Amino acid sequence: MRTRYFGAAMLWALCHAGPAFAQQEAAEVPDPSRNRVTVAVGPAITPSYIGSDDYVVLPNLLVQGKVAGISFETLGTSVDADLIPDRGGTGWKLQLGPVIGARLDRVSRVRDHAVSALGDLHTAWEVGGWAGIQKTGVVTSPYDTLSLSASWQHDIGNAHKSYVVSPNISYSTPLSYHAYTSLTLGADYVGRGFGAYYYDIDPAGSAASGLPAYSGADRAGWKDWNANFLLAHSVTGNLLHGMSVYGAVGYQRLLGRYARSPIVGIAGDPNQWSGSIGLAYSF
Repeated sequence: MRTRYFGAAMLWALCHAGPAFAQQEAAEVPDPSRNRVTVAVGPAITPSYIGSDDYVVLPNLLVQGKVAGISFETLGTSVDADLIPDRGGTGWKLQLGPVIGARLDRVSRVRDHAVSALGDLHTAWEVGGWAGIQKTGVVTSPYDTLSLSASWQHDIGNAHKSYVVSPNISYSTPLSYHAYTSLTLGADYVGRGFGAYYYDIDPAGSAASGLPAYSGADRAGWKDWNANFLLAHSVTGNLLHGMSVYGAVGYQRLLGRYARSPIVGIAGDPNQWSGSIGLAYSF
């Protein structure tokens, strides 16, 4: 499961939501542009590698904050920031900032014996940036948001030595003063080195694993499309301050030459599901 937008959707719901019924509860409404930090923890279930049909349960820790209008977040093994200050209110806002992450796919925890026999891969240290545009006050209230964004990251380490481009569209809306939901749709376009590193199998790997040799992923292309849904509800205070519970589910569909790789088509499954539940505290 991709982490950045899955976690970002959850933290947006917990930290950036304006209350839907502010007129009725104006005395309780905190300033949505004030400095704050949210910490979210809970178990997550995810495929043991992207393309696997085996699942593992992992601890999930997410941290988000805003200082002087500058937002930042740590999402699993990645960190990103929006360097264009957010002053709150309705209307359009540009988003721009850096992304730094560590891709741990097939580094460890591979449960399939054949794929494990291919050997562990190196951690991909990916550095890049993201940009987007967001509209607050779209359909349901002055507080729902529609966001369009894209990120670009390149491996600067000794792994795939290639790039990943990820466009996304997200819609979020309050359901009440204490409840929030969001839906994010996205896709991943990967470079030639990425496909070859994670999805091709050379003759030595074929002999070790029993899987057929494969070289079809050695080119750039659309690797997957994905969808993530989140529901969050505050249990103390409100969505901007206090304790909240959340639940999230994600789906990822591997495409074309990547889905045909033996680590997916034979040993795994192109349909990838992820989920997470937990607690978040905002202060």
